Amino acid sequence: MLARPFRSISLVVGCSFFVASCGTQLQQTETSHSFSNAQPTGLVAEHAAVVSARQEVSDIGLAVLQNGGNAFDAMVAVEMALAVAYPFAGSPGGGGFVVYRQANGEVGALDFREKAPADAHRDMYLDENGDVISGMSRDGATAVGVPGTIAGIFAINEKLGTKPMAELLQPVIELAEQGVVVTPYQAGRLADSREKITSISGPRSKFSQAYSAGDVIKRPHLAHTLRKLASGGRDEFYKGETAKKIARFIQVNGGYITEQDLANYQVAWREPVQFSYKGLDIISMSPPSSGGITLQQIMAMIEPFNVGQYDHNSLPVVQVLTEAERRAYADRNHFLGDPDFVEIPYTQLTGSNYLSQRMASFSFDTATKSSDVAHGAIDVVESNETTHYSIVDQYGNAVAATITINGAYGSKLYSDELGFFFNNEMDDFSAKPGVPNMFGLTGSEANSIAAGKRMLSSMTPTIALKDGELFMVLGAPGGSTIITSVLQTLINVYEFGYSMQAAVNAPRFHHQWLPDAILFETEGFDPALMPQLEAKGYNVMQGRSPVIGKVDAILRLDDGRLETGADKRGDDAAAVY
Repeated sequence: MLARPFRSISLVVGCSFFVASCGTQLQQTETSHSFSNAQPTGLVAEHAAVVSARQEVSDIGLAVLQNGGNAFDAMVAVEMALAVAYPFAGSPGGGGFVVYRQANGEVGALDFREKAPADAHRDMYLDENGDVISGMSRDGATAVGVPGTIAGIFAINEKLGTKPMAELLQPVIELAEQGVVVTPYQAGRLADSREKITSISGPRSKFSQAYSAGDVIKRPHLAHTLRKLASGGRDEFYKGETAKKIARFIQVNGGYITEQDLANYQVAWREPVQFSYKGLDIISMSPPSSGGITLQQIMAMIEPFNVGQYDHNSLPVVQVLTEAERRAYADRNHFLGDPDFVEIPYTQLTGSNYLSQRMASFSFDTATKSSDVAHGAIDVVESNETTHYSIVDQYGNAVAATITINGAYGSKLYSDELGFFFNNEMDDFSAKPGVPNMFGLTGSEANSIAAGKRMLSSMTPTIALKDGELFMVLGAPGGSTIITSVLQTLINVYEFGYSMQAAVNAPRFHHQWLPDAILFETEGFDPALMPQLEAKGYNVMQGRSPVIGKVDAILRLDDGRLETGADKRGDDAAAVY
């Protein structure tokens, strides 16, 4: 029997509940938080802004706004333009989440996450001995979940858009036909994945070919597919000729998706997670994304420590964030899953008493060991290969959208006939509870595989309000590091006074309970920090992942203008007017 759908509850977390357990080392947060914008270092817009993984994509989104469209119209164009210009993570064969705030103050969230096909079951990736079959949930057709991207853009367009879909798709079709110039960054990623793509999609497949910086990649078959969608609507992808081609292609390659799976797919409108942090009202994604709840837990646990009193990325800041992350990720991995299948103890997980108990064992003197931090005592009745875009329009609407095909180029399975890659989202389930997925996240029964179930995600599209007005729109790719990237960008601005672009560019670190290690980017940290942490018992890994997240964000300045933050770690770029 299915549990009732997740319904979020706003929670204002107090600022003094850790005092008894943390003694004199802790200073209570003041009841008010003084904040003023830093001098902008990113592009500044008078009216509207779009930030995404590619300049061509942001330009297309901005053109929609300049032609009178709203943020939701721009979202449709940006989403599909990413499929053309950024196949690393954008594709009609994927899915994602969007959190939005309308100009009238109404907020909402759309879940167009992929689903497990009807033939999926708990043990589908296990051998006769009960061991995980290596690669089966990651590579090729067996890894593909039922795509939700196309259903998502049509749902947004129908409910909140103002422009016809054909008009929004036309510049994307033109981009696909004219082609996109390969950047040095993109050339490197294509080269890294070429061998695997070739082994799965064949040596003659489009992305099995070698591409160098400066080459132009044209996508005529994708343009043809988009034309079919523009004329045939949502049903073309899920019930029409395109659906038949998808099902046949997946099955010929050994996968599970059928025409009926596609016909049955539906998006889910969700209530976003909402909570407060020192005068900010945060709106983030609800399950089956773990982003909002985990972000809420972390921010509630760090709030009493007043991290803004310390230097940015200093020893105490790293300690506090690490210990809160450790505890929140332990809970994430155990309790969270698809709310249509699992009852999530949201009120308990975010309650002040529970979080006080979770953080009571923390001391600045020594590291907590993850082996000593299991999930919390509650009775219960993801990748670098993702992408995010942020949009604020001239009317005051805001969109934070994070989309994915999971791994780099998803399952590496490319349909040359349809012109896009398919996801490998089935790896985001717990193929076997207790066994880590490709991002090192260890899941539980709550995220086990079931037919029609949505897999757990770390995607964290987020909007922050200050004094009831739009303050920030942000999100990131990065698998399990998404949540911590969003967290650090938020506090870089709000606690440490960084401009939006500086906050996005600042070096990041990450902890996720297991493995028990703090992962640091290669550059930007005080050399003394690592030995200081090691002396306190922390396991430090620096340079293992030179990039942690790629945040694309927009900050509303005190004078109403918008400052963008396009992450320097990629080809990310903003377009403004």
